[in-house]
Amino acid sequence: MTNTQLTHVQIDNYGPWTVTPEPRREVDLQTLQSRLYADLAQFFGNRGGYTFFTRFDNMIAVSNGSSMEDHATLQESIRNRYPVTMSLSVATGQTPAGALATATEQLQDAGSAQDKSRREILRGRHIDDEFRTDEDLRIAHFDVNDATGKYTDQLSEFDTFIRIEQGYASLMKYMRQAYDSLSFFVGGDNIIAVCPEMDAAAYQDAIDHVRADVGVELKVGVGEGRRADEAGMAAKHALEECRATGADVELDC
Repeated sequence: MTNTQLTHVQIDNYGPWTVTPEPRREVDLQTLQSRLYADLAQFFGNRGGYTFFTRFDNMIAVSNGSSMEDHATLQESIRNRYPVTMSLSVATGQTPAGALATATEQLQDAGSAQDKSRREILRGRHIDDEFRTDEDLRIAHFDVNDATGKYTDQLSEFDTFIRIEQGYASLMKYMRQAYDSLSFFVGGDNIIAVCPEMDAAAYQDAIDHVRADVGVELKVGVGEGRRADEAGMAAKHALEECRATGADVELDC
């Protein structure tokens, strides 16, 4: 049984800050967001976690292995180096969607994302080491079949982007609704999904849905582990097995 720990990251009062005392240059905002994401990816990555940029002002981290004290250290580091602060909410659950729902509710209970008096909220709980197992996390790594041959080498970059994003949107929605999984675009033609315990037939069902829905063909490797990096690396190796054999689904768990 999986036991996912997720952190909902939210920049405090970000919308109003971007236009106070007057609208800030978009290039500066994009630079700030990208650097902040890179710092979070490194912080959680150094502790075996994954971070996904989602909307940039709100991000999601798979934080198994990070304590509440670690999260407080992250808040202090961001406060000292950036013109913004961030609130963090941590929750656990047998499904990723359930864990994130709890984490988000904890932030919402603390006040609006645009409440200037609500700053550096830190709520929730981490999984104690004594309760962690090598089966806590399931990571699925999807990619598009022959994306280079079908899209990159044939279409304009923007048309290729549309096709990849169509596949991502279809998969993201279906995995959330059917399997309480959270799927994230991570660049190129790659999508990483944080999943509960699912069998090969469930992953095949998701692939078949995307093919029927938008005509994009996917394959997936799945791994498990105590931390996101361990599960993710197992998923990468499983995906390589798909490439070698032509299989749609390969589980290393």
